[in-house]
Amino acid sequence: MFEYDRRFIRNFSIIAHIDHGKSTIADRLLEITNTISKREMQEQVLDAMDLERERGITIKAHPVTMYYAADDGHTYQINFIDTPGHVDFTYEVSRSLSACEGALLVVDAVQGVQAQSLANVHLAIERGLEILPILNKIDLPSADVEGVKQQIEDVIGLDTSQSILCSAKTGIGIKEILEQILLSFPCPKPAEDDILRALVFDSHYDPYRGVMIYVRVFSGEIRKKSLIHLMATDKSFEVLEVGIFSPTEKPVDVLRPGEVGYVVANIKASSDVKIGDTVTLTRKMAEEPLPGFRNISPVVYAGIYPVDSSDFESVRDALVKLQLNDSALHVEQESSMALGFGFRCGFLGLLHLEIVFERLQREFNLDIITTAPSVIYKFTRTDGTVLNIDNVAHYPDPTHIEYVEEPWVKSHIMIPSEYLGALMSLGMEKRGELIKTETMDAKRLLLTYRLPLNEIITDFNDKLKSITRGYGSFDYEFDKYEMGDIVKLEIRVNEEPVDAFSCLVHRTKAEGRGRAICKKLVEVIPMQQFKVPIQAAIGGKVIARETIRALTKNVTAKCYGGDITRKRKLWEKQKEGKKRMKEIGKVNIPQSAFMDVLKSGD
Repeated sequence: MFEYDRRFIRNFSIIAHIDHGKSTIADRLLEITNTISKREMQEQVLDAMDLERERGITIKAHPVTMYYAADDGHTYQINFIDTPGHVDFTYEVSRSLSACEGALLVVDAVQGVQAQSLANVHLAIERGLEILPILNKIDLPSADVEGVKQQIEDVIGLDTSQSILCSAKTGIGIKEILEQILLSFPCPKPAEDDILRALVFDSHYDPYRGVMIYVRVFSGEIRKKSLIHLMATDKSFEVLEVGIFSPTEKPVDVLRPGEVGYVVANIKASSDVKIGDTVTLTRKMAEEPLPGFRNISPVVYAGIYPVDSSDFESVRDALVKLQLNDSALHVEQESSMALGFGFRCGFLGLLHLEIVFERLQREFNLDIITTAPSVIYKFTRTDGTVLNIDNVAHYPDPTHIEYVEEPWVKSHIMIPSEYLGALMSLGMEKRGELIKTETMDAKRLLLTYRLPLNEIITDFNDKLKSITRGYGSFDYEFDKYEMGDIVKLEIRVNEEPVDAFSCLVHRTKAEGRGRAICKKLVEVIPMQQFKVPIQAAIGGKVIARETIRALTKNVTAKCYGGDITRKRKLWEKQKEGKKRMKEIGKVNIPQSAFMDVLKSGD
């Protein structure tokens, strides 16, 4: 049995690109340490959501404590802190890595180093973590072990002489990984004093016990009944239970320095807990919080509307429930002339938006539609005030705008070298600036690009995958705001502006976007009794136009033979009627037209 001793504790994380075998290695480690019995074992045991299993990604991190009797005769407490792998969740990854002393870098021996592994390895190196390279899937016939080792040395700069070859599926090399974790990774540093400092690296909402916070203790102790203080939100709570994950919750008496576990303290609102916050005791507070905390702010905004307006209450309840477990989801109510009542939601990125959208449909069985995603633009007015605008409805008077700034990101793109030409044209199309090109090996290149965020949130990943036959991978990080020529593209139907189709775009893209929307509207708006012009305009200038033909009746059908003047008279009369109708007529745009245009991604 494990007797508490800081020297025999190891805290580690696993860094890997999607589908490189992180969850499978975690499964094997749980098996070999007997944390889970053979009867309870299933694949991807730490990925609880159906969505995580289907997509092969980790969305919500799951820590777990394992006890291992090593060959040196000691029992070790090994805390594995799982991390989401996707770029949208970089901040959560950085907090999880801050709770560790070491990280396993898992690389697929067939695919080699990919963009997301690269980004997360740099996060680990910045935090001074010990990194142990692991080559997975060596049992596959196409595995190139020596080539991938060379890549890790050249691209990341890690020494691979201690690297471990393994196959998580067959169990080869798993025991070696465990032994190497004990040898390579340091134990937690001794605490400077006995004042409680614990890092909150995640949390989740339990409907019966409130918010459960996941912590790594750096100094001091947390016990049941102690009064804790959360430094970022400045709130105090009484601890009802402390425990560890093995892998389900297991209450313990106390969490000591170096240990990882959970705290239940009757916290009702998830907004009271911030990821990266420091937990201390109310009676003996720490003077300074642990470094690295920042508030997470949304990057991408989109509207979520129920297809049937009577579902509005259900959508609101569902979003509130999702927010309890996802503090990064920002929700506010809004209404649109076209789509009725709905919500404006802020997300960390496009994957985050997709996951929330899919969870609303699956878990709550809702029929919803999202508007095209948009980013936050900074409008500086002539009087010096700055407006943050993500919705075209709040566009200020153009005469009062001094300049507009748009967010740019720095992106690392990995592609096979034969697709360089196609990628360069995609980069130009998306207004990107190529900073540098590096050769990773004989077949692959690493390109560093600067791109406007609004160009990559819609279809950049899809296009990258299609031009590289699925072999390209990319990740991005926010760079800075830069001045841009952003204009309001207004769509008018029969001279009436329709806000639901209008959007903020860069001037160079306005014409193409306007033409695409007008073309789509001609297909989806039914014909009227009169001609309906559909226009895309910037300010007073029309840049694209399509016309919906009028429904016509052949008024001269009953005329036969005789003089042409009779026919001409009837045509003139019909023309007059159509003209009068157009002046007083109103075009009713069906709900399905809004759905079709939004679904087409224009």
